[in-house]
Parts: sequence; structure tokens; C-alpha cells
Amino acid sequence: MSEEIKLFGKWDLSEVSVSDLGLQRYISLRPVYFPHSGGRNQDQRFKKAEMSIVERFVNKLMRKGKNAGKKQRAINVVRVAFEIIHERSGHNPVQVLVDAIRTAAPREETTRLTYGGVAQHIAVDVAPSRRVDLALRFLTAAIYQKSFNNIKSFEEIVAEELILAAKGEQASAAVKKRQEIERIALSAR
Repeated sequence: MSEEIKLFGKWDLSEVSVSDLGLQRYISLRPVYFPHSGGRNQDQRFKKAEMSIVERFVNKLMRKGKNAGKKQRAINVVRVAFEIIHERSGHNPVQVLVDAIRTAAPREETTRLTYGGVAQHIAVDVAPSRRVDLALRFLTAAIYQKSFNNIKSFEEIVAEELILAAKGEQASAAVKKRQEIERIALSAR
């Protein structure tokens, strides 16, 4: 009798689905007990696509300053935030994380082209791998921005931002950032 692998012993990753077909290859939902691979995916290019999406989120939460290099603390924050998400929404928190990444990932951005010393911005499509990277960056930046001078705990802020981003609401700073980037790209066409 084989026991199925659940994240933190609670969350089943087999019931989580990625609705955006472009992101399916880059959001890994391989079952793990604990989101800590020990850096085994760092040596090869695009190997991060095989790393658990929860671990990638945990790694992004470890930013410069107070939380740099404290992965166990970041894992505990995510574990408690997942409990809060489950209490508030009743959904699988990994599904909420995947939906938040989907809604915070920009489809179009701008790049600079220089012709004879004149710089011009043009709109370009965003690669799926970069979409996931940008979404994780926007989510963690929004979480850190909201955490300063706030009486709520860091775990509550993580849970709140993920829930808002998963719903695609304007109160989420990550969704606002995505819309701003896509608006700039639309004007650069």
C-alpha cells in the first residue's frame, strides 16, 4: 500500500491544475513532502522549470536583508500562509498560488531598440519561463511592499496577497504591476 506524497503532509498536488497552457511546462507540480531541493537544479539551464513551484516561491521570499539565506524561516512562513489560505478560501492553497501566478504573469512587455543613437520601445511577447519568473517577482515584491508598517503578520500578508492575486482583483499590487506593464506595451505598438 503506497501512501501518496502531500506537500507538508496536507496538500495534494495531484488535484492542482494549470489552466494557462503556455505556463504548464514551467510550473512544476511534481509531488514533494518538503519544498527544499538543496540547489540540485541550479547547474543546468532551464532546470528551474523542474523545481517545485512552491520551492521557487519560497526562494523568492528570501530577499536581501533580514531574511537572506533563511530558507527554513521562509518555508515556515509559506506553510502558515497556506493554512490561512485554506481557512479563508476553502481551496487547495497550491491551486491558489498557481492561479495567482497565472493572473500576475504579463503576456506582453516592451524592449528597447536603438537605431542610430535613437532609442525606441517596441512591444514583444513574453516567453512562458519569463512570465513565471516575473509573476513570482511581482508577488514577492507586493508582499514585501505591504508588509512594511503593517500590524498584520507576514504570513497573513502572504496569504492575503495570494488570494487577491488569484482572484485577479485590483487590490493586489502584483496584478496592478502586470496591468501597468501590459498597458505600456500596448501604447508602444
